[in-house]
Amino acid sequence: MTATEERSTGSEKKKDLPFAVILNVGSSAENHTGSWRTERPVYVDLLPPCNKACPAGENIQQWLHYAEEGNYEAAWREIMVNNPLPAVMGRVCYHDCQTACNRAQVDEAVGINAIERFLGDKALEEGWSVKPLGPASGKSVLVVGAGPSGISAAYHLARLGHSVTVRDDGEKPGGMMRYGIPSYRLPRGILDQEIDRIANMGVKFEMNTKVTDLKSALDEFDAVFLAVGAQIGRHTNIPAGSASHVMDAVSMLRDVEEEGEATDGDKPLLGRRVVVYGGGNTAIDAARTAKRLGATDSVIVYRRTRDRMPAHDSEVQEAEEEGIKLRWLSTIKHIDEGELMIEKMKLDENGFPQPTGEFEKLEADSVVMALGQESDLGLLNGLDDVEVDHGVVKVNSQMMTGHEGLFAGGDMVPSQKNVTVAIGHGKKAARYIDAYLRGAEYTPAPKHADATLDRMETWYYSDAPHQVREKLEGARRASTFAEVVQGLDESSALFEARRCMSCGNCFGCDNCFGVCPDNAVTKLEPGSYEFKYDYCKGCGICAEECPCGAISMVPEEI
Repeated sequence: MTATEERSTGSEKKKDLPFAVILNVGSSAENHTGSWRTERPVYVDLLPPCNKACPAGENIQQWLHYAEEGNYEAAWREIMVNNPLPAVMGRVCYHDCQTACNRAQVDEAVGINAIERFLGDKALEEGWSVKPLGPASGKSVLVVGAGPSGISAAYHLARLGHSVTVRDDGEKPGGMMRYGIPSYRLPRGILDQEIDRIANMGVKFEMNTKVTDLKSALDEFDAVFLAVGAQIGRHTNIPAGSASHVMDAVSMLRDVEEEGEATDGDKPLLGRRVVVYGGGNTAIDAARTAKRLGATDSVIVYRRTRDRMPAHDSEVQEAEEEGIKLRWLSTIKHIDEGELMIEKMKLDENGFPQPTGEFEKLEADSVVMALGQESDLGLLNGLDDVEVDHGVVKVNSQMMTGHEGLFAGGDMVPSQKNVTVAIGHGKKAARYIDAYLRGAEYTPAPKHADATLDRMETWYYSDAPHQVREKLEGARRASTFAEVVQGLDESSALFEARRCMSCGNCFGCDNCFGVCPDNAVTKLEPGSYEFKYDYCKGCGICAEECPCGAISMVPEEI
């Protein structure tokens, strides 16, 4: 009797292979092992740590497999199964996949983010496009918000055959990708091209259109997905003189985008000495932007220490390279024209900042508040069955609010607030909405067991240094909005892809075939194998020598 199992999660690079499930005791085979074997080897398909860590749910190991073979279009199309904006994500994602990468424990993590950017840019150069997966469903969906979550949902819903309209009160689509992330991190031409590709699939973008009547929208469309994001800057009660110049970081960054960073007459009036109050990525972006707008002194004031700063390490490092100053353990107590009163802080035993009573003055022409963002939930007025808790909308397991047919995701629901998470939310929402429109519920497939480093033989992987992306020099880039981090060329991207260790999934290295002392491994098609259990004595050498940990020894069935 044979059994073949095709599992639904983890890498799809290699499917589980058929294998005999009966020992065949009493066989007349010359090398029969008898009934004393207690374990047998089986090929497994495990969940790579990169796949598990990706908030967008990409099958990273699969597209790396295509990339390392030089099949760039197949790699890009595999990314597009889950993420419609690879050229964007290759620039702005904080690559949790690389933090989780098993190779980081061997030498350095695989540069997944850089390879994704290479593939995304390659697709734009070649004009690759994506088509719907099937026929039109006859159903229509309204997406409210043209940020990463809304765009992702629109793309996936269009692929599933639904008619999708995106409405947003902004002049151009992109949400915080356009109005919150400076162009030195995300060039607008790249963003525009990836959004245009989605529009060419039939998604209709209605800009400068603010949605205020959801009841009418729910009558007009079969389902509505809310993805308004968090674009309102939080404020704090700091005493300020009437002549002091204070603004929030979200508004400042939006003004730069809307008014044009290159036109001197349209630049926000920040002055020569700018202080940014906050410790997140938005604070870093605001300080770096102020420097590019002509500030001679751009200072970040943060009440904790660097190790407790929520901003990403690479962003902080780049800011310091550009001459941004950071004042730790400090808080603003009062704002006057041209001057701030700063109080020094200290951390208590729980890591919370406490006042010291020590004050000093800091010169500043303007203060930029970067204390987080909130969602504008005014469009929910009149929908009493939609529950809001502490500024976020509650949704059920299908991402539906308390109102039938009204879904929500991205920054306006409980979640981490970044582009990658938002794109993942959009994909999940599309699947739930699709099921709802078809009168069903979507159930995610179960996850495979984790592919951990202790299963692997790392000696197999040669010393291959991580390919570093070049950056403009700090002094040079501080006065321009040109893109700071450069991409990999083809040879470097190919080299980097080949550093992948294929954790937990067979990649056809022939080790099991070569080391088996009993010739109990049969080669099938290239890169796949089958165990002949009549010959296998269960020694486990194949499992021990498998570089990627794709063989497990399991107890015999009696």
